[in-house]
Amino acid sequence: MKLHEMTYTEGARTSKKRIGRGHGSGNGKTAGKGNKGQNARSGGGVRLGFEGGQTTLARRLPKRGFTNFNRKVFAIVNVASLNCFEDGTEVTPELLIESGLVRKELDGIKILGEGELEKKLTVKANKFSKSALATIEQAGGKAEVI
Repeated sequence: MKLHEMTYTEGARTSKKRIGRGHGSGNGKTAGKGNKGQNARSGGGVRLGFEGGQTTLARRLPKRGFTNFNRKVFAIVNVASLNCFEDGTEVTPELLIESGLVRKELDGIKILGEGELEKKLTVKANKFSKSALATIEQAGGKAEVI
């Protein structure tokens, strides 16, 4: 089959309904809107979420908590996973993303202290936990806050 031989599947493309035209369309006179009422008028209908005067669902449900829009979400890396790098490597956020340890940088990278570190590394990140700092320095490396 070539591009110029392609056709649409039967019934995939239908012509637009010509509402309110008469002459056999079946949608003349009231144009499929019934007789009178709010939905028959131009611009008629109710707003989204309106339930005919009944208290809306959004107002009936209990409200809890709040959303802190200043919240920072950090990408997390454990110290044990830094063992994949060679001795003396400078570990930067770019290198972590490149190596696949971090998928997205989000609001920054935080190094946590789970596991052991056998390599001497210079780690640059936005935040470090106390245990991570201790583990990195114990291995003879350096931790630098960006």
